[in-house]
Amino acid sequence: MSWWGKVVGGTFGFMMGGPLGALMGAALGNYFDGGLDAISLDDSLGLGATERVQSVFFTTTFALMGYIAKADGKVTRDEIAMAEQVMSQMRLSEQQRVVAKNLFNEGKKANFPVHEVLAQFKRECFRRRNLIQMFLEIVTVTAFADGKMDDAERIILEGIAKDLGYTPAQFKALLSRLSGQAHFMHDESSADKLKAAYGLLGIKKSASDAELKKAYRKQMNQHHPDKLVAKGLPEEMIDIATEKTQEIKAAYEMIKSTRK
Repeated sequence: MSWWGKVVGGTFGFMMGGPLGALMGAALGNYFDGGLDAISLDDSLGLGATERVQSVFFTTTFALMGYIAKADGKVTRDEIAMAEQVMSQMRLSEQQRVVAKNLFNEGKKANFPVHEVLAQFKRECFRRRNLIQMFLEIVTVTAFADGKMDDAERIILEGIAKDLGYTPAQFKALLSRLSGQAHFMHDESSADKLKAAYGLLGIKKSASDAELKKAYRKQMNQHHPDKLVAKGLPEEMIDIATEKTQEIKAAYEMIKSTRK
């Protein structure tokens, strides 16, 4: 049974309480006639179990998207559209969409326990660095939804990255890659796309062919869909990871074509 099947089936033990358990419980709302008391515990899904990590990833992602969207004091249509786009990419069922939207709304609340949520998320991910990076990339894109990242959103994202173990330099490099990705997908001129391709791979135009190949392989390894799912990425998010690898490959091929 998938992680979602266990949730709707009433097996809730993999949440192991804490702020993430409370968030998912609130988001599930009226799915259980007896409330949380009707949800059984499954102690077989211990710390680090894939299904448990998948539920944690889903819960944290949509709650943090809501938290970031509210960073500048209001949630814009673009930010809501971005969350819905992620839901569409995940091909969520109607049930899952309802829960995802509820989690987004939980994240918007003034008393959202962001530090406690991130501490539990990091602990549950159990040293899965690539999975944590994928999460950070997905929620960071929320801040770019309205075409810009304001100071309030940047400060919040820097705090999130710090809670997840990123240094300021590491987060700056990640932001640079995400900016390159956005420009690579939307810029029309060849010169701008080529510049964005280098940014997406996190290298300078002066990089050698060996450095280019090394950066490409590193990015592909970090975003490989099958590897991420094996580490705990919800199966529903495989299309997001696949799209990222396609963009990485396209950027690599474009750069290679200019060096012949």
